[in-house]
Amino acid sequence: MKAIDGLKYWGQLLLLPLYWLSFLVPRDKRLWLFGSTFGRRFADNPKYFYLYVSQHKGKLGVRPVWISHDRKIVEFLSRNGYEAYYYHSVKGIWLALRGKVYLFDNYSKDINFWQSGGAVKVNLWHGIPLKKIQADNIFDKVRHPGNFWEYIKFFPRRLSDEKPSHYVLATSNFIKPVFVSAFQTKNVLTSGYPRNDRLVRKDSIRPLLSDAERRDMARIMSFVRKKRISRIIYYAPTFRESEKKFFEVVEMEGFREFLRENSFLFCVKLHPKSKLRAEFRKLQGGNVFVVDADADPYVFLEKADVLVTDYSSIYFDFLLADKPIVFFDYDLQTYLRNSREMYFDYNEFTPGQKASTEKELKEALKKACSPDEGYNKKYSGFRRNVADKVFDNREKTACRRLVKDIKAVLKEV
Repeated sequence: MKAIDGLKYWGQLLLLPLYWLSFLVPRDKRLWLFGSTFGRRFADNPKYFYLYVSQHKGKLGVRPVWISHDRKIVEFLSRNGYEAYYYHSVKGIWLALRGKVYLFDNYSKDINFWQSGGAVKVNLWHGIPLKKIQADNIFDKVRHPGNFWEYIKFFPRRLSDEKPSHYVLATSNFIKPVFVSAFQTKNVLTSGYPRNDRLVRKDSIRPLLSDAERRDMARIMSFVRKKRISRIIYYAPTFRESEKKFFEVVEMEGFREFLRENSFLFCVKLHPKSKLRAEFRKLQGGNVFVVDADADPYVFLEKADVLVTDYSSIYFDFLLADKPIVFFDYDLQTYLRNSREMYFDYNEFTPGQKASTEKELKEALKKACSPDEGYNKKYSGFRRNVADKVFDNREKTACRRLVKDIKAVLKEV
């Protein structure tokens, strides 16, 4: 398998002539192509922006098309009345050559890099960064190779990754310099994140849930009713090697009893890149529910009363709900030393109680779920201060602004 994967990786360089030729194909400014997570998911900012544009395409004068590397996603969207194609189908290839706007959350390969010459590429990205990303991340060997072999090894990756000519989406002018530095570009749009429109105005986008998301949501709501749950706690850790330390810090039987006594439901939603899916899946039971790791976290986030996270950017978005956040940072020093540096001072930019042990986590959850006005007033003000920095126009929908900003870019090209 390694040999086959190696041939595929290096063999893609044979497609370079196709990439050069794709610059010659006339592109339609009304044709906007969407993709996510290397073509493997229907998720994040591209998902919500695609749904918005699709639901208003007549008024907007835009033809939105989802391009996927997964036939199941294409079938799912087509079955629900949306236009989508497999990237290696005749229609998918043709539209990849004709679409003027590429919208993705990692790189243009989320759609099809080799046919993207001449397209306007807008990276909607997947989070406001607390931890350093892209060119700013010294642990990233693709952008910071440690030796000549690594420089050669990651050449195909760098070839199809972000370029200074690409546009990148941010949420505020305060955050804009971070993206300028990380992506080495001046082309930053501050329209805001489409996925947050569900938190700001639920009626702005009609939701579209996968079968797994619908199933998990139904189970959670059924559990809440039957067990008379008082609070839904949503645990969303970021991925990293030291994530496995969770099982050393938390003794689950005692933690389950704590949840039961307080009528708390602890919903675990892992990052899709987590290597511990099987280990966390075993935690299911009692007042612990494990959400499908590939599910869209924003489907469930709006139901949460409290967010528990560590260094994941999801907490920035949860600020819009103005609900309590607990930072379970049991591996903070290990993370900073081996995984990522941070753009901001951790304590100044994390508006919630910190916990590094099971005992501290229990205490923090009890306070976050209590009606203690002093506690909630302290952190509510802290949350608003951070939110004011990272969000511009946070009470208005981002999708409408993003459409306007993209159309302005198209007038200039």
